[in-house]
Amino acid sequence: MKTFFKSSIAAVALVIFIWACQRVPLTGRKQFVGLVSNEQMMAMSFTEYKGFMDTSKVVSASNRDAEMVARVGGRIKTAVENYLIQNNYSQIIDGYQWEFKVVQSKELNAWCMPGGKVCFYTGILPICKDEAGVAVVMGHEIAHAIASHGRERASEAMAAQGITQVGAVAAGVYTGNQQVMDIVGQVLGVGSQMGVVLPNSRRQESEADKLGLIFMSMAGYNPQNAVDFWKRMAEAGAKSQKPPKLLSTHPADEVRIADLEKQLPQAIKYYQAYGGK
Repeated sequence: MKTFFKSSIAAVALVIFIWACQRVPLTGRKQFVGLVSNEQMMAMSFTEYKGFMDTSKVVSASNRDAEMVARVGGRIKTAVENYLIQNNYSQIIDGYQWEFKVVQSKELNAWCMPGGKVCFYTGILPICKDEAGVAVVMGHEIAHAIASHGRERASEAMAAQGITQVGAVAAGVYTGNQQVMDIVGQVLGVGSQMGVVLPNSRRQESEADKLGLIFMSMAGYNPQNAVDFWKRMAEAGAKSQKPPKLLSTHPADEVRIADLEKQLPQAIKYYQAYGGK
């Protein structure tokens, strides 16, 4: 009887695991995301984002750098949305409320939260150097959101902590559960407000590099600028005693740059197909 019960639990758990998986657009990688919903991620994301912006020095939208970040963000957003809609992935961006902001900070960092909330720190703009450099970072950060990397990290953390009772997750039992909220909060941590932040894995960072190249290409930005940008970031990181957050969980600089160079031919095809010269 016990053996039958264990087998039944294992079988149902396997069904839930399969149900909780999806594939990342363009890369086709299967990922485990179903222990937290997109709606949960976005609801908490919007709350965290508002709290961060309310306590940060936001650069005026009329500022030249802020205008550039918003312009680049708008172009990549439009290109990505068009691609997702045309390829039956539109559910990924359901409920998105895109914003592109710049805040005063010396940190070499930028991020995109689930739901399309994008923030650039002023410290990274000199490394970006120009609009093409901003497009490299913008494509990479938007890729994290489109690839549901936040949901993936949260779901994996929940599974690791045993939040996998058969049927409970599927029935929505954990909506509003404090343990789930704490885990999602750790995924979304963007500043000093969060005591713990669950970082992107190197697999996710590499995937965001690849998707970012394609996204910027679709928006008409030459992907060849990506290699130069990441070389500048590597140099900045080497000069700093503390590696920039944007590099903290990334592959080694030489590995990343080599991978980007391998991916350039495919990205250039998108660049040319979408009107780049």
